[in-house]
Amino acid sequence: MTVPLSIDDVTNNLVGVFRDPAILLGIPLALLGAVFMSFGAQYRHRGVVKVNHALGGTSTGLSGAQLLRLLGRPSWVLGTVMLGLAILCQLGALAIAPLIIVQPLGAVSLVITTLLNARISGHRPTLKSVRSIIACVGGILVFVTIAAFVATEQPVADSELLIILGLLVVVVGSLTAIWLIWVRRRGGRALFYIVASGMIYGFVATLAKVVIKRVQAGDFEWLTLTCLVALLAAVALGAYFVQTAYSAGPPDLVIAGLTVIDPMVAVLIGLVVLQEAATAGIGPMIGFVVAGAIAVYGVFSLARNHPQVISDSQELPIPRGGSH
Repeated sequence: MTVPLSIDDVTNNLVGVFRDPAILLGIPLALLGAVFMSFGAQYRHRGVVKVNHALGGTSTGLSGAQLLRLLGRPSWVLGTVMLGLAILCQLGALAIAPLIIVQPLGAVSLVITTLLNARISGHRPTLKSVRSIIACVGGILVFVTIAAFVATEQPVADSELLIILGLLVVVVGSLTAIWLIWVRRRGGRALFYIVASGMIYGFVATLAKVVIKRVQAGDFEWLTLTCLVALLAAVALGAYFVQTAYSAGPPDLVIAGLTVIDPMVAVLIGLVVLQEAATAGIGPMIGFVVAGAIAVYGVFSLARNHPQVISDSQELPIPRGGSH
């Protein structure tokens, strides 16, 4: 007598190749967040540029008057709403899928932003920028595919939380010192704000993942509350860095930096501290390195070779791409 398959049996057969079936929902949620992030970046950049031109902003940082003026720009408000939706999608993805899968998928926003900005600005992508996009998407696709087979959720110990918080304090302290000693005095350092925001948001994603998992486990105590406070503070600091970066560089360059540094920081923490690839052998680890290197090359190459980046960021000390 044949026993009919239950829904659980069918689901297990469909997703049996994955360590965690929730990944099948976490991946599309992360991709949807990348779409919102792309459109949000375009609208927020438009609002920042208009306010910057109206009030005569500088690249050393947005003033209080400029930040308040942004609230009256419909484009910036719409972009901020889209950013909020992107964050909700990312938090949903982090709640059900490993960090090392969710964060790299944010690089998709770079591709969308590049194509969207090219359409708005009238600059057609060059052959080099198309190759860069292929390298970026290909590297991320391979990385996520490997992670989907080997990534596992691990309980987060108090010692791991303390390590993450300690690293965040060191990073914020170092960035603050660099800003006070170097950037604030010299100005014109858009790349600093891009790198700084990417590093901060890497910790934001990690802390969000940790808080979500602790709350799901019913373990909300003083250390989890400390992580939540650190998360909110990091969000505020990262948001300031990002908005200042938009005032000094095109959205393509900002997103390019974020989609490299943010995932790199989060993935390193996920691999080293949270042990999300503890069951992976040497082969998958080599695959992570190779795929990550390809994606990193693609993003930086795109930042160099996209025609809008080249024409709008001549003051930045980065290698320039050609027109082919």
